[in-house]
Amino acid sequence: MKKIVIADPHPITRRGVKELLKDSKSFKVIGEASNGNELLKILAKKKPTVLILELDMPGVIGFKIFKEILKALPKLNIVVFSSFPEEIYAIHSIKTGAKGYIPKTASADQFLKALNTIISGGIYLSKEIKDAPTKPLNATSIKNRYNQLSTREIEVLGLLVAGKRNKDIATLLGINEKTVSTYKSRLLKKLNIKNLAELISHSRALPTL
Repeated sequence: MKKIVIADPHPITRRGVKELLKDSKSFKVIGEASNGNELLKILAKKKPTVLILELDMPGVIGFKIFKEILKALPKLNIVVFSSFPEEIYAIHSIKTGAKGYIPKTASADQFLKALNTIISGGIYLSKEIKDAPTKPLNATSIKNRYNQLSTREIEVLGLLVAGKRNKDIATLLGINEKTVSTYKSRLLKKLNIKNLAELISHSRALPTL
């Protein structure tokens, strides 16, 4: 039986996942965390097989936490279960070390299929993401522009959408404020967006495009 830790700031979400897995013969939930500090302590103590992780959680700075987790537990299967736009974050999650990305709009069957795929040694992405065109990106598509962003640009974008100031972002990512400004300029240029307000608006609305 595979041991699971759930990391999500919302008690109802954690309870829902536990309820979904309570009768499973393959999985057992052995711990929960509501923030990054709790998560690191629980992982060190419990040493689970699978981590179900919400990226939008206090103490979790974009993909930065992946490196820290996998350094301590290199065989851990990280599964991102998030409300962040799948079109932006799924591929970057896999590139950074996750074994799967499950959007919070997924059905119970899709959720269980994803977990089973991952513990069997596979990588899980939704059919929509896997079937996305692999030929040169169409510059007129907003979604495709997002796919061109680097992992660090995605991290900066996520913090901007969360309302963080340049100074806060610099501290959280261990860079200087000038570098943050450079990333903001790159984001506006790559996405062909005029200002920060429009950038945040597009990013939040992307799942419905």
